[in-house]
Amino acid sequence: MSAYIIDGKLIARNVRAEWKNRAAKLTKQGTRPGLAVIIVGDNPASAIYVRNKVKACSEIGIHSEVHQFSCNAEQDEILDCIDVLNRNSHVHGILVQLPLPSHFENNKVIASIGVEKDVDGFHFCNVGALVTGNTNFIPCTPYGVMVMLDHSKVAIEGKHAVVVGRSNIVGKPMAMMLLERGATVTICTSKTKDLAQFTRSADILVVATGRPGIITADMLKAGAAVVDVGINRLPDGSLCGDIEFETAKEVAGYITPVPGGVGPMTITMLLCNTILAAERTLQNTR
Repeated sequence: MSAYIIDGKLIARNVRAEWKNRAAKLTKQGTRPGLAVIIVGDNPASAIYVRNKVKACSEIGIHSEVHQFSCNAEQDEILDCIDVLNRNSHVHGILVQLPLPSHFENNKVIASIGVEKDVDGFHFCNVGALVTGNTNFIPCTPYGVMVMLDHSKVAIEGKHAVVVGRSNIVGKPMAMMLLERGATVTICTSKTKDLAQFTRSADILVVATGRPGIITADMLKAGAAVVDVGINRLPDGSLCGDIEFETAKEVAGYITPVPGGVGPMTITMLLCNTILAAERTLQNTR
């Protein structure tokens, strides 16, 4: 029996409808949520991501503005722009589109964003605060994964969750969030010896390595909830995840497709974080 396909597009649509109402309520009270996006260089993939974010903001009632810099821009130019945006009361969220050119210090740039405007959830204060369960903003991709699991009624408490990938953007915060919800968590990487011995014991498996097909059907526990965060472009131009979907869906109990799974949720949670930031700003001014 094939797995239940977790439809990220449908869940994203439902979540956006709820938060669109919250954005409209804020606007009526004189506070329109605002997101500023900074992009450096002409990376085609980054340009597409930014366009998608701007379009999503427009659809949900968020003001957005894009600050474009050439690939030769100095880091101080970006830091100065962020400083201005930090002090702009109409901007509630600031996002720096990654990757940045090689001459930039990513951590320094991200750390310059005000914690209260770090709607991507990448600031070290927000990532670190996940350990205590008291962060200002949850990183968007793992946030989206948790929402997908909840909408699909996947039990988390008491389950064994395995996260394959250790990035600061997905793997580490994902593990912290699952741990906070009462799961027993194992973190693996693409270099873990005998990876299958861990993945076969997972009730919940989240994979984020950027390596196509690293997880095959024989590496899954029957009935597991399998979340594929990876998105890879093949030589023929098609997209695939880190999991061999067609065979894995015959073993898993729940599974996310690529595309149409986690991807739509990442942008959705960015919108939610921006609206949340605006709500907090309004509350603090009362």
